Amino acid sequence: MDKVDPKEYEIEFFYEMGFKRKRGTKCKEYYWTLNEELREPQDTPCVRYWFNEIPSVSPLTVTESRREFIRFFEERGHAPVKPRPVVARWRDDLYLTIASIVVFQPHVTSGLVPPPANPLVISQPSIRLEDIDNVGLTIGRHLTSFEMAAHHAFNYPDKQVYWKDETVRYAFEFFTKTLGIPGDLIVFKESWWEGGGNAGPSFEVAVGGLELATLVFMKYRVVDGGYEEIPLKIVDTGYGVERIAWFTQKTPTAFHAIYGDLLQKYRKLMDVDEAPGDVLWSAFKEAGLLDPEDEESLRQYYTRIAKATDRSVDEVRGILEREARLYSVLDHARTLALMLADGIVPSNSGEGYLARLVARRALRQMRLLGSTTSLADLVELQVEYWSHDFPQLKENRDYVLDAVSLEEEKFKDSLSKGVSLVAREVSKRGRLGLQDLVRLYESHGIPPEIVSEEARKRGVIVEVPHNFYSIIASMHKAPRELRKGGKESVPVDVASWARGKPPTRPLFHEDPYMKDFKARIVDVMDKYVVLDATAFYPTGGGQIHDTGVLVVNGVPYRVVDVVSVDDVIVHVLDRPVRAEPGEPVYGEIDWRRRYRIMRHHTATHVLISAARRVLGRHVWQAGAEKTEEKGRLDITHHRGLSKDQVKAIEDEVNRVIDERRPVYARIEAKNDAEEKYGFIIYQGGVPMKKDIRIVEVEGWDVEACYGTHVKNTGEIGSFKIINVEKIQDGVIRLEYIAGTRLSEEARILEDKLDRIAELTGASKGREIDKVKSILSQARELEGSLKKYRELWLETAYSDIEKGEIVNGLRIYVAKSPEADRRVVKDLLRKMTSRYSNLLAVMLVELKDRILVEMAAGESVPGKVDLAVIARELASSFNGKGGGKGTYASVMIESKVSLEEIKNRIMELIRKG
Repeated sequence: MDKVDPKEYEIEFFYEMGFKRKRGTKCKEYYWTLNEELREPQDTPCVRYWFNEIPSVSPLTVTESRREFIRFFEERGHAPVKPRPVVARWRDDLYLTIASIVVFQPHVTSGLVPPPANPLVISQPSIRLEDIDNVGLTIGRHLTSFEMAAHHAFNYPDKQVYWKDETVRYAFEFFTKTLGIPGDLIVFKESWWEGGGNAGPSFEVAVGGLELATLVFMKYRVVDGGYEEIPLKIVDTGYGVERIAWFTQKTPTAFHAIYGDLLQKYRKLMDVDEAPGDVLWSAFKEAGLLDPEDEESLRQYYTRIAKATDRSVDEVRGILEREARLYSVLDHARTLALMLADGIVPSNSGEGYLARLVARRALRQMRLLGSTTSLADLVELQVEYWSHDFPQLKENRDYVLDAVSLEEEKFKDSLSKGVSLVAREVSKRGRLGLQDLVRLYESHGIPPEIVSEEARKRGVIVEVPHNFYSIIASMHKAPRELRKGGKESVPVDVASWARGKPPTRPLFHEDPYMKDFKARIVDVMDKYVVLDATAFYPTGGGQIHDTGVLVVNGVPYRVVDVVSVDDVIVHVLDRPVRAEPGEPVYGEIDWRRRYRIMRHHTATHVLISAARRVLGRHVWQAGAEKTEEKGRLDITHHRGLSKDQVKAIEDEVNRVIDERRPVYARIEAKNDAEEKYGFIIYQGGVPMKKDIRIVEVEGWDVEACYGTHVKNTGEIGSFKIINVEKIQDGVIRLEYIAGTRLSEEARILEDKLDRIAELTGASKGREIDKVKSILSQARELEGSLKKYRELWLETAYSDIEKGEIVNGLRIYVAKSPEADRRVVKDLLRKMTSRYSNLLAVMLVELKDRILVEMAAGESVPGKVDLAVIARELASSFNGKGGGKGTYASVMIESKVSLEEIKNRIMELIRKG
């Protein structure tokens, strides 16, 4: 903080009220106070919690705390703004809403889009997982889900709203007049904030050890490690709603204040004993000094509580660790409910990965508590408790509970598979480090504690970092690569050249049915051409580019690619072209191709809304592609799709096609579009624009979209899903065709039916009956074949028992009764399971080769090495092969007799 000019913190209000600037004797941080007796800035880890001794208004619940905050600022001219979801659908660089300022990034904070109101007040549900391992341990200082109440003001060069002085006045007035806190106990600690590429001075407002608010004055941009002042200066505040409730209720932990009687319900359901009151209150006082990341600080924390309560350190640690686990389950269950209710689908990637992390840490804590309660039951209690505050919980209740139940099943499956997997890892590697723990968790879902337990049984000590889940969360808080609507497929130098040109007029938006056009050349670079206007659509928004012909100086050129570089459209031709700026050109697109793409793209919009209606509002687009051949839509969904669900989705799409609903495209202000339609419009990404292009299927679907579309759904013609597959956990891929593509697909199916009829001898229309008949005969033959195999095996067993024993091994070599390799392996397995000291060898005769399959009973390894036998056979008879353990295989490239093989094997065994 010494690098910051102290004048940044000199506020007229401080001098007016008589505040003094002081420096903490222990923490060495500067702060402003009216109280000469305060020696520290009243924040962790400088002082113990003592806010329970400070007077305030009557106890406020979380709901009441939120309401009082919004009322206070609304009365002072701030327009209330509705909170956004906890999943940041409007951001390409962040998965979760971690603070209220995230609501306005990057569009508003960059100056591109005006705020929805100015000034404004909001209470934004937020989720932060970077400190998930500390939840419960610090008795409420750390939460994974919380509400950040905030007032924001956006100061433009030509419009000043308010800045530091008014912000500090508001805070002081809210805490003294609304919450009834004595003014001389309120401390404003000087601080510095950085985030999202911005920075600025800030005040942390603390009372009695508890930080209640942070007041940030965002005025800089971070550039190459330095700070550059920005024209738009933003008041960015954050008040802890849950902390306000805790402060006014003065309970021993924040969880008592936040959850009320729900805490006791959890305690009863999970069979967790009530913690002694003296231990909890001692923990309350000492928690302000606790640094949970410091082992020594944690040790001293337990020691001081033990001394204060006349208990052993082990007893205190046991009580508080049990309480921390209970509190963390309470916290995680609410966080999970909020994540799922806002449409997150647990998976192995993206925001779904973070939901799964929360669920699995909750399940791990429950396991450590010995609880057999269903996590779904605990989440259901959260849904009931918070539905009044967050209506989406009740609206999406069925999905939330089903998704949690499925996560429980997957967690149990991971645990059951984890034991053998860890055993293999330990035997292979000898020791396991952090990267191994991360890999086992991310790839197989095995919690690090399970790895440690199983490794310890095998004599290997595995150190599990206390903040393991925080490490994982930090690794996945944002996308590794930003989502993009289109991909530049031109060289870097061409893209740089194009960016200097004026925007291209998009004729494909003005009239998507335009088949040809006239324009003028802006510039040419080799085979790359920029025009002043074009009907050629560039790749973007999941829609592939147009192709066609561009006629320059009477010479036709094939347009093989079209790319958008910012707002400049580059046409990629099949060969270099010579032309001067201003020359006229004629363009003609491949209309048949374009029209098919338009049908598939419009069908995609109809499909996503149909899927949401059939499957639930948790369905979001996870990827899409529209070509002339077909459409592809990847959707988020936690289970596989049944045939009935696929049929229902198809029926919905075709119903909308038959209804011939109009399709509109229009430009709307971003704020207006979000207010009217919500964030469902961002299915295909978020345009970084002040005004966005909205495509609406009347009464059915509304999305921000750059693509080309038909005028009404009737033009889609028809729709059929041709493939459904799960491409990753939590993501289902739908492939489909529309319009005249259905007749082509039907023709392919007809050809297949004709071929089936030809092969089976079926008459037209009787193909199914014929196939049924053939299958029935095949089943009868399988039954007979099974009996013959059993009879052959009994004969083989008789031969084995009468055969030679060499060096304690039974040797059986025979020609296989069948050529199917799977059958041969099955026969060998049955033989060796019956005779543990048997070496069984089967010769499979192929056209001009011999396949030798060998299997050994469990008593054979150590007496003979099958890999050696395989190599020797390959060497003796011009073959290739190998093996290990109890199985080996050799392919011999010539005809060899049974006796030759048998004699060579016997010779090898006798040699030992």
